[in-house]
Amino acid sequence: MPTYFLAVSYLGTNYAGFQIQENSLTIQGVVEKVLFTYLQEEITLTGSSRTDAGVHAFINYFHFNTDRLLSPNMLYNLNAMCPTDICIKNISRVSDQAHSRFDATSRVYNYYITNQKNPFLTDRAWFFPYPMNKELLEAAAKVMMGQHDFTSFAKKNSQVKTHICTIMKCTWEETEYGWKFTVEGNRFLRGMVRGLVATMVKVGRGKLSMTEFENVFKSKDNTLADFTAPAHGLFLEKVNYPYPIDGILD
Repeated sequence: MPTYFLAVSYLGTNYAGFQIQENSLTIQGVVEKVLFTYLQEEITLTGSSRTDAGVHAFINYFHFNTDRLLSPNMLYNLNAMCPTDICIKNISRVSDQAHSRFDATSRVYNYYITNQKNPFLTDRAWFFPYPMNKELLEAAAKVMMGQHDFTSFAKKNSQVKTHICTIMKCTWEETEYGWKFTVEGNRFLRGMVRGLVATMVKVGRGKLSMTEFENVFKSKDNTLADFTAPAHGLFLEKVNYPYPIDGILD
């Protein structure tokens, strides 16, 4: 059966997360309902990356299978049925064996912190009006590079077989409004990025020494990490694949 990748962008403020949940409004639930209305066919979506409640995405992917002939105007029609905080960016025909989750080679997340009150960033950045030491933030970020056990930065009940992740990029950047944290990895655990951000912020504030931070990391004890970074500062920036996924149906 033909396989299609559907790229979606969304603000997660009003949703209980990416993956469908019983009695909760989710990105997957809304998109599946829209597809059913348009195609008059039950469509089961498989997501590439699960974002938590309140987390946003510049781009995320689903894949689905259908024998229906998909027309070029489908993208316009689906977006007309989607709420204003969800946008379907493209639909691409891919190999019948393609899998949006298992084929992904890496995911890139950005976390935004603003140090000034700004009504336009209220639901898109963590308001944290305190100075931080960039050198300390960068030193903490370097510790994350490579393949490690990230048990300390995973919330309980993550339901995964392994806590080993490989981090290819981990940086802090000062911006006009505050800070941007960028991390790229082959996979991420539940709550991992927010745990990293909040714990590194304590390092940047001088509330946690580098030695203490490294001990938290090595301890494999998530009760020592800080998970207080709010969801609304986190964005899934990109999902990378070993093949192109940028074509609109033609």
